[in-house]
Amino acid sequence: MEESVDTATAILASAAVLLREHTFDDISYRALADEVGISERTIYRQYPTRAHLLAALSNWIEQTCFPLPPFVTVSDFRAAVHERFRAYDASPAYAYVGARASAISPTLDAEPAYITRAIEAMLDVTAPTLNRRDRRRVAASLRYFSSAMFWARLRTGFDLDAGEICDAFDRAVGTMLARLPDATWAQP
Repeated sequence: MEESVDTATAILASAAVLLREHTFDDISYRALADEVGISERTIYRQYPTRAHLLAALSNWIEQTCFPLPPFVTVSDFRAAVHERFRAYDASPAYAYVGARASAISPTLDAEPAYITRAIEAMLDVTAPTLNRRDRRRVAASLRYFSSAMFWARLRTGFDLDAGEICDAFDRAVGTMLARLPDATWAQP
């Protein structure tokens, strides 16, 4: 079993290398197999469809290239997202893979992503009286505004750079959080 983990990692690392010169759509399983030094069939065993490969590659890139710094407060969360948006600007091909993967139907586990759990934990601490339904709504909004998809839409649709995207993020988050009742927030 350890061999398949190493093979999967090698495939993803090689795909990331190929992304430096090609778009995801231009990376064939044949070219990827040649890059890794394995058979094309082995890649199909690991990733039966391109959607599976895209989802796994996006997760791998997020963990290796764009790890989200830990956060407990909203201020920490904003700083972590700002750092991530600057990293996206430095490696846009990788960020676009993350944006594209988030737009497809899930192919992996239905378990909530790390960022979703971290945002919910932050809300549990900073807004302890927020009801479950509103907490999930706020968490979903915060997740979207902190995503590669949000960054990509503002980058390509409006030609904004990371600093401008951070400003848009701060404004969206501030507006959303300002709508919550004051009684929701923990007292300092």
